[in-house]
Amino acid sequence: MARGDLILDVQKVHKRFASKGVVVKAVTDVSFTVNEGETIGIVGESGCGKTTLGRCIVRAYSASEGKVMYTTAEGKVVDFLKVDKKEMKKIRKEIQMIFQDPYSSLDPRMTVLDIIKEPLKANFPDMSNDEMNERCKDIAAKVGLNVAYLNRYPHAFSGGQRQRIGIARALVLNPRIIVCDEAVSALDVSVQAQVINLLNDLKKEFGLTYLFISHDLSVVEHISDKVGVMYLGRMVEYSKTEELFEKPMHPYTEALLSAVPVADPDYQMDRIPLQGEIPNPANPPKGCYFHERCRYCKKGLCDVEAPELKETPDGRLCACHRALELNLRGFKYEEGAKDKQKTE
Repeated sequence: MARGDLILDVQKVHKRFASKGVVVKAVTDVSFTVNEGETIGIVGESGCGKTTLGRCIVRAYSASEGKVMYTTAEGKVVDFLKVDKKEMKKIRKEIQMIFQDPYSSLDPRMTVLDIIKEPLKANFPDMSNDEMNERCKDIAAKVGLNVAYLNRYPHAFSGGQRQRIGIARALVLNPRIIVCDEAVSALDVSVQAQVINLLNDLKKEFGLTYLFISHDLSVVEHISDKVGVMYLGRMVEYSKTEELFEKPMHPYTEALLSAVPVADPDYQMDRIPLQGEIPNPANPPKGCYFHERCRYCKKGLCDVEAPELKETPDGRLCACHRALELNLRGFKYEEGAKDKQKTE
């Protein structure tokens, strides 16, 4: 496959959790496409279904409905959610995941070498131990780990180093797609920058495709080619990163962008506070899920009819009845903006 070719096509994915007669709609009717070599950011408030969607895509969770059409390295298109175990084992090597918590995602009773080596043992049983060790050391060096420390246990490493271990474990199988689930959220800001730069470097070196799940919009803006915004399990907007930050189409995206913090005490940004709480996913509201907190809500329409994720004339996707008539403001901080504000 060439860079830019379609590699992942997520079609109407649903995930419901049932417990004691209550059905929680964690992910509802999510669709989007990913091209080879892209980084797709998935953002939204805590509890919006970002992580659940990522785990459905890698089949850590079984989706309730929908399809995840994956184009293999040989050009074969398969539904990743429905392939049998034999086929699944082949494809599993090509789609890996970096987990959110660098502390709980590593087995404390295993050395770092054994942690990185474990995927090789599961997928390449005929590979010799020396070959596995050599492969692990090579990958560890590429992610910035000291090879001399590979026989130590995870508790001897810092949070940033542990996250590098998780990245090495995902890379050791030479995957094509990596789902990064809040891969930097548990790290200090300086370490976040190191890990993000590392991910960018690895993407260029190995030709990786990322699905980058995060609640930090500044990180997403820096690393992503396209961004999908989720609210209460639904995808409400999907477009190129620059377009989304400069001119959002969904009111929820506008509110999220207004909350981006700026390291400038003189810069004044008009916040858009959202009223009320996120609705209960076990009992979502009628119509648009966001209408109860939306300042542009049109009674008789938004509170009655659920909007579909439709393509706009400029090729973006948005689920809002009023998307084309609203003139929403984006966010783009530039040096000198405070001086411009003072003159205004």
